[in-house]
Amino acid sequence: MWELFDSGKKTAKENMLLDEALLQKLDPDGKAILHFYDWSLPSFTHGYFVDPKDSLNLEKLKELRVDSARRPTGGGIVFHITDLAFSALVPASCEGFFDNTLSNYEYINKKVLKAIELSLKERGLALLEEKVDSTLKEASHFCMAKPTIYDVMLCGKKVAGAAQRKTKQGYLHQGTISIGLPEDSFLKEVLLCQDLIEAMKSFTYLFGNKSPKACEIEEIREMLKRHLKNVFLKD
Repeated sequence: MWELFDSGKKTAKENMLLDEALLQKLDPDGKAILHFYDWSLPSFTHGYFVDPKDSLNLEKLKELRVDSARRPTGGGIVFHITDLAFSALVPASCEGFFDNTLSNYEYINKKVLKAIELSLKERGLALLEEKVDSTLKEASHFCMAKPTIYDVMLCGKKVAGAAQRKTKQGYLHQGTISIGLPEDSFLKEVLLCQDLIEAMKSFTYLFGNKSPKACEIEEIREMLKRHLKNVFLKD
């Protein structure tokens, strides 16, 4: 059984500390948790072993008032500007907890993919099958620029990213669905490698490779949240 927790808008650091705290106090015999959160400022997060200064102009990001935090999970850099971020916490006694890491990802990703497919259907959209590849070295530091075996794929596109951390109590799955990409002008100012922009456009977008209007992003977020709730909480 799942329960819903929506913590609203917080700073990037507060969001990441909250996810880490939820994992630390997770009851291994309790309910699984679907956690929605939002950002009080445009933000980016990065995995535990990634140094953002290698890929980003941190002074420019500070000037633009873009918040940041390190995630308690792995993975690369993710911009939280035109996405829906969420986490799932699965106790060790849950049927979705496996010794095999890939099985844990598959358990959550199947649910996320179902919610995305329902959202696309609701808006009358379909992704076209597309063969894409990237050998760009810098893409390994960007979750939005190079898919991995742990991501949610649909028609050759990475429609949701994911990273996990497992303990004896259970595991934390942090996910993000890229609704659109940040504006080109923003990316050109903050990325040290400009080729990453095209890599992002090739691999990662859900409702188009240009940033939708703010009101449309919020509408899509709410639609995705509704479908995620229906898919997760029905178990």
